[in-house]
Amino acid sequence: MSGKAFTSDLSGQEFWLVVDKGYQPLGLVLGNCVYSMGVAGGFLAGLKGIVRGEVDQYSRLMYEARELALSRMQAEADALGADGVVAVKLNIEYMHNGEWMEVTAIGTAIKHVGGHESQGQVVINAG
Repeated sequence: MSGKAFTSDLSGQEFWLVVDKGYQPLGLVLGNCVYSMGVAGGFLAGLKGIVRGEVDQYSRLMYEARELALSRMQAEADALGADGVVAVKLNIEYMHNGEWMEVTAIGTAIKHVGGHESQGQVVINAG
């Protein structure tokens, strides 16, 4: 460790597993975005909701918002010089009667520093 303080949402066991595999936790990284469907999109999606089937506008919106939040989180990890991010959690909140959606991605950036050679990539509680 570099001796600098950092934050992480890893449990003690998860922290030990990361360090045991030769990785150093660098810090908490976050990415978020707020998406609006817009008045016309919300109206059209509402009409589509009368019949069965996927509401394509909302599905596309959710994928775009998730990818944007994850890419922003990854950019923070890249700025720390990380090799990856573990324990990623996604949170989706709906605001203003479901017209807006906020997606937040949060995880712990890690860097391989040697030590034990791992048999593959470290994946910890990626749910």
